[in-house]
Amino acid sequence: MTSLGDKGEGHRETTALLGNEDEGSVQTQTKVLNQGSWTQVSCPCCVSEQVEPLVLIQLSDNIQPVTKRWLISLIEVSERDGGAALLAHPGEDECGDVIVVSAPRCTLLRATEDLGLCKKYHNGDMVAFSYNDRDNFSNVDDMQEFLTLAERQYIVKYELDFLRAQKEQKIPGVPESQGVLKARENICQKLEKVGVIKDIFPLHDKQRLTDLCRNWYSGKQIWGQPLDSIQAYFGGTMGFYFSFLDFYTWALVPPAILGLVLTFLLPGGGSGGGVVKEQAGVMEGVVEVDDSPSVSGHMVQAVFSMLWSTLVMEFWKRRSSSLSHHWGLLHLAERFAEPRPGFHGTLGINPVTGRLEPLFPEWQRQLRVGLVSVPLVGFFLGMVVLGMTGFYHGEALAQGFHQESGSLFSGALLYLPSVAHIIYTNMLGNVYRTVAMQLTEWENHREESSFQNHHTTKVLLFTFFNYFAVLFHIAFYKQDLPLLRKRLASLLIVTQLVNQCTEVVVPFIVDRFFSAPQKKQQEDDPNVDKLRAQRSLPTFPGLFAEYIELLVQFGYLSLFSCVYPLTAVLLLLNNVTEIRADAYKICKLFRKPFSAPVSNIGVWQTAFEVLGFLSVMSNCWLLLLSPRVREFCLEGGISGRNIILFAILVEHVLILVKMILAFMIPDEPDWVRIKREQIEFHSMQALGQQKL
Repeated sequence: MTSLGDKGEGHRETTALLGNEDEGSVQTQTKVLNQGSWTQVSCPCCVSEQVEPLVLIQLSDNIQPVTKRWLISLIEVSERDGGAALLAHPGEDECGDVIVVSAPRCTLLRATEDLGLCKKYHNGDMVAFSYNDRDNFSNVDDMQEFLTLAERQYIVKYELDFLRAQKEQKIPGVPESQGVLKARENICQKLEKVGVIKDIFPLHDKQRLTDLCRNWYSGKQIWGQPLDSIQAYFGGTMGFYFSFLDFYTWALVPPAILGLVLTFLLPGGGSGGGVVKEQAGVMEGVVEVDDSPSVSGHMVQAVFSMLWSTLVMEFWKRRSSSLSHHWGLLHLAERFAEPRPGFHGTLGINPVTGRLEPLFPEWQRQLRVGLVSVPLVGFFLGMVVLGMTGFYHGEALAQGFHQESGSLFSGALLYLPSVAHIIYTNMLGNVYRTVAMQLTEWENHREESSFQNHHTTKVLLFTFFNYFAVLFHIAFYKQDLPLLRKRLASLLIVTQLVNQCTEVVVPFIVDRFFSAPQKKQQEDDPNVDKLRAQRSLPTFPGLFAEYIELLVQFGYLSLFSCVYPLTAVLLLLNNVTEIRADAYKICKLFRKPFSAPVSNIGVWQTAFEVLGFLSVMSNCWLLLLSPRVREFCLEGGISGRNIILFAILVEHVLILVKMILAFMIPDEPDWVRIKREQIEFHSMQALGQQKL
């Protein structure tokens, strides 16, 4: 098939791609495809003997040949002619239900500039890539060295996602009632709606994946991860997650040591209990007196937790900025990219880029957020509080009924409120996740990062209430520290046992005993398309649940660990296995995901910082409820009012200390700041030369 043009240099004819290095890996990927069936290019710099399959498009089972030929022509044609400027392979034959996609050198280089990726310059510095200055960059002639596998695959998706109809037209082979493309309508999104495209996913490189697994989780090492290899194969999103998990796990060592010391080496350290009651507006004495040491373990643990939460996030930001520079992600340019596929609006000229694209007023988006999204999120948070209130009311009724009757039946009913509350929260959570996604889609965000941040924020608020509302209720309303300690210990132990079972044992059993025979059959069958077989794996669900788990851990430790010092010990033991479990899952149990370039962990960083700020208030008031502190104050004749005023003063002082620490520790090392400013300066110079 002959195309209509090239993406900027010449026009397409037939076969191409990539650099020649690492040919063994490319040949492993290409041996199941006929190299002569790839669409070809005329640009000399894009010609290569081997074409690397990057992405597979799974079409409908009853796809019409004319529809498949039309789609291939759109994939291969140049951008100025309405195409994606990519390479396409029809699979087994013209009538098959797959299209394999790759990308030529010029398309990869231009997309690298569009995305704002930084690459190594001839002098060794990381510089924002410029297509016009491409000859001065290292390894620019070898795409497998110049770009990571994850970057090459994302660029293919990036080009496919922004395929838009230049004018209103009919999709060949699709009924006219469904197959009409409007001007500037997203083509792939339309084809998915009408059922022509079933799935688009990146392909695994089996040799590279095997090497990564061997270096990542198959060895005997406990600490350390091949972060560069993870980022190169799975992308920045995965790289930053596993880097944060590794950093956070190491950061758990100091509080774990402190927890062991307070629990086992100090008499009564952190084990005292008591219930504080309020009468006539004044805080009264302690019902139970503990045997804590003169320097309360509660106080030491509380102050340490507040300082620890601040230092961990400040040093992580420095670590994150260093990785961002090392991986070439300091200068991402999403604001000026094409709108995300789900964005819609009135067709017009973008005043910033001058491109014809859908436009949507910012004030309308803010109106939707303020008048609809915020009230609905508040409604669901109220439903969480309502469920918690119902749980306590039902528990009181069940306890009263059991005390009156004392039968086996009434004893069994004691578990009914807990079971009902678990079912209620799970159902409410499922409904809320659906509503949160639909609300974020309706808000119509232009950039993908903005969409993800708003969606994540909605779910985070609900998750925070769901996980911590009961603990806050026990701590500050019921003021029952022994119950808080028991609840926290049970949550940590039970949750970790359940997580380890669901994340390690169940996936291992499924992979070993259910999926293995099918995989073996596919490997032994010479007629099976090796690339299509990857679609049998389930879609990777994303890192949302993994970050939520870490956030909840961080909350337990920073907010409540002063009443249960062994919190960090249990979390450390969990995370040592969590690293390998997550690595095993993503490598073996799921389809390879696309990964957009990112420069940090995004809105999750803000969420961790917010929890660190809340830890100051939580720990101050938990100290106020500490039996040892209450006993000391009562013996000294300090009134309840003065105790509260003193607690408020200490809280404000610690918040000030926290802010001073955050200010004194720069978010990025000096050398990263200098490199970032050099990148910005070099970009300005390149832009000035381009204008000349």
